[in-house]
Amino acid sequence: MNKSINRVAIAVIGALSAFSGAAMADSPQIYGRMEIAVTNSDNGFTTQNGKSGTILENNFSRLGVKGSEKISDGLEVLYRMEFQVNSAHLEGDSKVFKPRNTYVGLKSDAGTVLIGRNDTVMKTSKGTAEAFALTNAAYNRMIAGQDRKADGITYYSPKIADLITINATYLMDDNYAEYDDNGARTDVNEKQYAVSLVGGDKKLKKQPYYFAAAYNTIGGVDAYRGVAQYKIGQLKLGGLFQNTKSQTVETKEGNSYFFSAVYNLNGVNLKAEIGKDEAGFGKYFKNNTATTSTQYNNATDVDINSLVIGADYRIAKSTMIFGHYAQYDGEYRDTNTGNMIELKDDKIFTVGVRYDF
Repeated sequence: MNKSINRVAIAVIGALSAFSGAAMADSPQIYGRMEIAVTNSDNGFTTQNGKSGTILENNFSRLGVKGSEKISDGLEVLYRMEFQVNSAHLEGDSKVFKPRNTYVGLKSDAGTVLIGRNDTVMKTSKGTAEAFALTNAAYNRMIAGQDRKADGITYYSPKIADLITINATYLMDDNYAEYDDNGARTDVNEKQYAVSLVGGDKKLKKQPYYFAAAYNTIGGVDAYRGVAQYKIGQLKLGGLFQNTKSQTVETKEGNSYFFSAVYNLNGVNLKAEIGKDEAGFGKYFKNNTATTSTQYNNATDVDINSLVIGADYRIAKSTMIFGHYAQYDGEYRDTNTGNMIELKDDKIFTVGVRYDF
C-alpha cells in the first residue's frame, strides 16, 4: 500500500512539473526543502525518530506543488499538494512519503476557504514566536495543539480594519468517527474545531508587533492560547501562554509558558528560548522512560523546564546553516501512589543545513 502511494506521489509531482513548464509557466509552482541535521542526544526523548546517541535527523524535508488560477474578478482557485520526503535517512523503509498540507480552495473578498489537509489555526496562531520550529526543540516537545489534520475545512477572513483576521478550522467529524462493538459511537468529542484571532504581522516587517488568541478542541484536548511578539531594532521578542485540559482525564490540566528572543548580529540570528510546562502533554513527557502510559494520563503537579540556545545563518538565499543546544528536565506526581517522580533529563546538541528550492 505504501509503495503504491509513493508511486502515485512521484507520478503526480512529475506530471505537474512537466505541466508547469508548458502553458502555465508561472503556475503551478514546484518547490521543496532538504534539511538534514546531525544530533547527539542523551536519551532521544525529543529527537525526530526517538533515538539517542549521535544520529542523522530529517527535519521535515519536503516536496510540493502549489498555485492559483483566477476564475473571475475577485475569485480565484488555490491548491497545494505537499509531501514529506524521508528517503535521505530511512534506507529500506517503504514510507518514503508522508502527507503534509494538501488542499484545494477559493479566495475572494469574503476570505479564503481551504478543503483538505492543513495546519489547524491553533497551530498557526504561534506566528514566528517559536524560535526553534521544525526541529527537535519545537513547541510540541512541551505542549499539545500543534496539529496538522486531514478531512477539514479552514477559513481565513480578510483583514479587518487592516489589522486583524478571524480564522477557523473544522474537521468533518464523521471522518473521525469511532464505534464500539455494538455500533455505538465512542468519540470523546464529536465536534472538532479551532478558532483564532490574529493581529499584526507574524514576520514583523509591515508592523513591529504580532498577537493572537486561539481556542482548540482538536487532538483530544481543550486548549486556550495567547501569543505576542514585538520587534525592537534587531531584537525580536516572543511569548506564548497556553492552558490545556484533557477531554478524557479530568485531572490532567495545566498551563504552559514560552519566552523567546532572537537578535540579528550582522546576519547571524542568535536565539534563546525558555519554556515551562505544568500540563504534561508534550513529547518529552510522553516519551520519558520514567513515564508509563497510565502515569502519563494520571499525572498531576507536572513541572517541566526547557532551555534552548542556538543560532542560524544564511550563507546564500537558498541555504541556511544552524545549530542549537537544548536541555529538558522535570518531575510530576503519580496520582496512584502520591509520590513525586523525577523525569529523566535530556540534553540535545544539533547542527544542520537547510536548502530551499
